[in-house]
Amino acid sequence: MCGNDSGSVSALALSHDHTYVASGHDSGYVQLFNLKNPHSPVRIIAPASLPLVLSGKQEGHLAGSRIIDVAFVAGRHTAIISADDHGLAFYHNLGKILFVEASDTIRILGNYPQSSPTAESSLQFRSFRRWRLRNPMLSMAALPLGTAPHPTDAYQLVAMLTPSKLIVVGMRPTPKTWLKHLREGTPDSMASDRCRGTLAWCPSIKASEDKKNDIGESTSPVIAYSWGKVVQIMRVSETKIKQVATSSRTGKKREIDVGTLVFQNRGKWVGDDAVLALQWLNVNQLAVFTAVSLLVYDVRTADAIEHVLFDASALLPRIRNHTNQRDPNSIGDIAHAEREQLRVGTLSTWADKILSCVERGDFLKAIEITRTYYTGEAPGNRNGLPDDPEERSAVLRSKLHELMVASARYVFSEDRMTDATHFSPDGRGVDRTSVFEGLVVTCARACIALSNYDFLFEDLFQYFDNSGISRIYLRQLEAFVLDGTIRSIPPWITQRLVALHEGGGRLDLAERIIWHIEPTCLDINQAIRLCQANQLWDALIYIYTSALHDYVSPIVELLSLIRKTLASRQRTNANSRTDLNSKHAYRIFPYLINVLSGQAYPSGEPLDVDEAYAAMKDIYRFVFSGRSDVWPPQGGSLILTSDDSGTEPTYPYARLLLRFDAESFLHCLDLAFESSFFNVDKESHNISRLWIVTILSDIVSDSSLTPFDVTFVNIFIARNVPKYPQDIIQPPSTLQNILICLATSMDASTREDRQLAAEYLLSAYTPHDSILIMKLFEDAGFYRILQRWHREERRWPELLQSYLEDSSLGPTNLFMSVDEVLTLSIRGNDIVVPSDVVQKLTSALGTLLQSDLQLAAALIDKFAPALHQTALDTIGPADQRKQYEYLLYLLDPQTQVDEEDNILHHRPDLSNIDKSLQKVFVTLQCRFASSDVISTLDRMRNHVDWPSVEQICEENRAYGAVLWAMGQRGFTQTALSKAAGFEKQLTFDILKTLTTPGSDTADVGDHLNSLLEIGRRGTALCLEQSAASGFTGVTLEDIWFQLLSSQLQSIHTISTLRTSGLNDAQDSARTNALSTLRGLVQETFASFVSISSTQAVSFPRIFKRLVDPGLYIGPSSGTSYTEFRTILTSMLESYRTDEDMLVISKHLLSRDVFDTVEEYTKEKAKGWSASHSICKYCHNPLLRPDKDNQTDTRLVISRSAVYHRQCAS
Repeated sequence: MCGNDSGSVSALALSHDHTYVASGHDSGYVQLFNLKNPHSPVRIIAPASLPLVLSGKQEGHLAGSRIIDVAFVAGRHTAIISADDHGLAFYHNLGKILFVEASDTIRILGNYPQSSPTAESSLQFRSFRRWRLRNPMLSMAALPLGTAPHPTDAYQLVAMLTPSKLIVVGMRPTPKTWLKHLREGTPDSMASDRCRGTLAWCPSIKASEDKKNDIGESTSPVIAYSWGKVVQIMRVSETKIKQVATSSRTGKKREIDVGTLVFQNRGKWVGDDAVLALQWLNVNQLAVFTAVSLLVYDVRTADAIEHVLFDASALLPRIRNHTNQRDPNSIGDIAHAEREQLRVGTLSTWADKILSCVERGDFLKAIEITRTYYTGEAPGNRNGLPDDPEERSAVLRSKLHELMVASARYVFSEDRMTDATHFSPDGRGVDRTSVFEGLVVTCARACIALSNYDFLFEDLFQYFDNSGISRIYLRQLEAFVLDGTIRSIPPWITQRLVALHEGGGRLDLAERIIWHIEPTCLDINQAIRLCQANQLWDALIYIYTSALHDYVSPIVELLSLIRKTLASRQRTNANSRTDLNSKHAYRIFPYLINVLSGQAYPSGEPLDVDEAYAAMKDIYRFVFSGRSDVWPPQGGSLILTSDDSGTEPTYPYARLLLRFDAESFLHCLDLAFESSFFNVDKESHNISRLWIVTILSDIVSDSSLTPFDVTFVNIFIARNVPKYPQDIIQPPSTLQNILICLATSMDASTREDRQLAAEYLLSAYTPHDSILIMKLFEDAGFYRILQRWHREERRWPELLQSYLEDSSLGPTNLFMSVDEVLTLSIRGNDIVVPSDVVQKLTSALGTLLQSDLQLAAALIDKFAPALHQTALDTIGPADQRKQYEYLLYLLDPQTQVDEEDNILHHRPDLSNIDKSLQKVFVTLQCRFASSDVISTLDRMRNHVDWPSVEQICEENRAYGAVLWAMGQRGFTQTALSKAAGFEKQLTFDILKTLTTPGSDTADVGDHLNSLLEIGRRGTALCLEQSAASGFTGVTLEDIWFQLLSSQLQSIHTISTLRTSGLNDAQDSARTNALSTLRGLVQETFASFVSISSTQAVSFPRIFKRLVDPGLYIGPSSGTSYTEFRTILTSMLESYRTDEDMLVISKHLLSRDVFDTVEEYTKEKAKGWSASHSICKYCHNPLLRPDKDNQTDTRLVISRSAVYHRQCAS
């Protein structure tokens, strides 16, 4: 079959009966070979020339076109389809007429080029490689014959896939296009994925004999096709339609059945990667190949059921299997040839997985796998299992039972119990407990899935019991009992379970086991005896209610504990809940809640409706019985509540429960009243909510209960009267008395409950003496009710007072409520707070200020600014710090909260603050925050009496503020004169402190801080005047001279102080003062030097004036020159240090910039390299030799990948 001149083989196909081979070549030739005589082709289909094609005289592939696909149509040897790389597809009918070859070629897809080839191009090889492809052929396949005939076989269907559409063409009876399905938008991540597509046919096969199929005895053909990541399934079937046909001979019309094809979408699946190839494994499963994985797609579940890592890129351009001759029962063996290796795999069935576990001795995993198949939880395929659910369950049920039996026999076999698996080299043996535990757990899960426990409770238990290791069995079974998975257990196993924990002292676990097991499985006598002896009350209640359906006996048992608890309280005079009897007695309340709400105790599961109503009826009649009863009714004893064997009171059991814990008992009734029991079939039991309330009222009326218990009964009635107005009807006098009792109770712990109950009652009842009730509510502290009444009656002073007295309100809620009251009061009163409300607010200032000073200031400023002085007087002069904080919020916007936190929605207005308060604030600020005085004065400059403010600041030694204020008024010369006087006085104070024995040298620091403030403020004034225009040179020089001379005078005065009479602390303070003042002069000189370049100021002239010895008071002896030399030397040293730092910084910066630029240049010269040396598209090495052994280095670099030049195009 090789060696002819048709060019390289580019496509192959095998006929249906495996006797003929069709080959396509890269020159455009298509040849047919008979395998009986394969040396020469039996038919050759030569390529056509373009001129003949364009003239319409010939059809076929053009010379130089590479055949990319070839296939046989149906079961014929002489019907072939082919496709080339130019997007052209043809149907070749290779027939014979009178023993002469007569080929018929039909173009079924694609268009020819509209121009002839150039003279220079070769007609034989790749003449038309340049023409542009709009829709290249991605895949083509003919519908193969299946194992069962199907009507669609007669149409000889051919499917073709392009990047934009799927076309299905039928070649019989006449060529016809049956389907054109356009491509929808797909989630392709790369442009190359848009040109990836493949398809595969699944022919019809025989259906199972016992399976009823809607199309008869065979399945319909199915085509799977993919674009990019999307795989779609389409079923093909035939339907008959009626058409009217006219006979050509007779002209008569008659109806005939004409077949037509129906294409139905059966599923769609989107993968994570582009699909490279598809192959049907069987009628329900499709193998999907991507560049990274091999997946099996199940048509029935529309999802991937198997997944393995597999690189299918080596299989490109495609996998072809156009015959699909496969046994319908095959599971799907897969064999793929790669460039260097052959991979063979099979799709494991459920039986394969189980057999694999059994062969390696892992019976437990085999049971677990079978169980998951039975429950439908198993991942992967279900090949080999019947499709019918009932048949599948029967097969798996039988297999599961076989595996459990075999596993138990294997684990407990004599050889297994004595073989080498139980011994270790050191002779100590191996602990195989985990094997036995796993056997119980695995078999229990399997039996739960089967809903059949015979093997678990009989055979398996017998194995463990005979081997003496029943404890292992019981321990593992217990977990299933406690989580409620297994509730029905044979009595003999139940006895063993309970005895296991009874003997081990774990009675709590024995109790839990009892009430988790179905009552019919219990040994009643054993369980009751155990519970009564060890006070296992939950289990005992469960036995009474679930096994005996007796809901009163648990109450009788618990009432005896309540009697003991009350007697113990009476003896010890203590209300304790920690003793054992009291702890168990309190179980009666959750029991009542559950049963009276229609739930079982202690599980909380809903009871049957009839049983629940019967239980409620029995409990209500017993608990609210008017006299002592006998229980059980037949052969029981009288249940008494009196300890002294005296006369039993009326309603003894309800009264006993109220005495024990009225709050808990009434809470049970609260929940019980919500039950539908009281609304259904009232005639059958005559039990109503009104009946219960009446009984409680009778119990309260005889004064046998404590006031605490009576309060709870009144709360209960008050809350339920409005909830059930049609059932609980009480006379107004009774409701009035209940309100009075709620308000007059002296128990502070129940005040909130009493108030809430009163609110409930008032929603359904209006008291006839509201004044009395209001007075009682005021005494009781029912402020929430009072506030609602005052609001409705628009009594604003009373409403304000109720908020102020309500201790439950926090500061924020208090001020929000007061703000609301004041806002309501000004409506309809010309936006003015009424005088009575102002009076009430005035009297409440102390409370408001103590609650929150800032909110109080904002509230007063918002509604009554005239009360600011009253508020300050209320604070009192003894607490000036608090007065300052009050005024600070009003006058300093920096202390005001953000808009989101401003609950009163108010910003203080400076114009509302009286000037006298402003003066008070400045005075207080001079004392507590003198550094902020200047900013405050700057903010208040339009509302300030400057002379008064200057006097206040001077009196409080805020010298900087004095100088700033005088500077703001333009009195710079006067301000500097003031500064000189301040400096002189402060210098004298320093001298006095240094020369006075026993004085505190800390005062020197305070005086120095004041001198620094004066000096810097004076420097600022001089700089401002130097920058201002219209100032004469003499005046400007004079103010600088005045500033510097006063500072130098202070230094001169302190430096001339004799040190002989000073102690160490005073001498240290003197040295520190000189150093600080010299630094100040240095700062002033630096500022002066910065402006001395102007003609208005002469540094030499000022320097000459400053060194005049006659300027300074006291002994001179060259002091002025000495001080100047010290100051100027320090200044020069400072400049030299700054210069050195600048030089160092320059060198460091230059070094860093040079290193960074050098590193960047080196990295840029290196270029960029791909992380992997393969092409992103074809996955082949980037640098590969061609057929001439030359390496093609032409690459295309994208943002994140590298491609061969031809791949990128």
